[in-house]
Amino acid sequence: MKVIIISAVAQNGVIGRSNGEMPWHVKEEFRHFKNTTLGYPVIMGRITFEVLGKPLKDRLNIIITGNPDYSIPFKEVIICRNLAGAIEYAAKFNPEKIFIIGGGEIYKQAISLADEMIISIMHFEAEGDIFFPEINPEKWQVISSEKREQFDIITYIKK
Repeated sequence: MKVIIISAVAQNGVIGRSNGEMPWHVKEEFRHFKNTTLGYPVIMGRITFEVLGKPLKDRLNIIITGNPDYSIPFKEVIICRNLAGAIEYAAKFNPEKIFIIGGGEIYKQAISLADEMIISIMHFEAEGDIFFPEINPEKWQVISSEKREQFDIITYIKK
């Protein structure tokens, strides 16, 4: 089972805004995200889930929140208290892959646990105050790069 971080990152490292707004809307990148994660468990923080507003279809949705009273009206969504618990829960289903889909705090926790990263590097800078953690080249190796019109998809594996 691979734990994979997937994210879209602007040239200046921005991945979002703390008010929940997405700094860009690139349909081709959303399609890439959907096609890559479809059928696999996705793990996200509470804020990311609230920005989405509903569970992602055809994926086991696992939300991480430290709030023991947090509840949502979706029975098919699992709530875990931490990243380790979320990965452990998803692993029960023996998936080939588990995707960590954000946000910033979850990425910071996951970067040391992940086996792989699939990062869409957007061809522009964006305004925002949530950033993707620094990728240490001593720990991560680029294994593929695919150019698209508005972004490049860079796949990393842990060294």
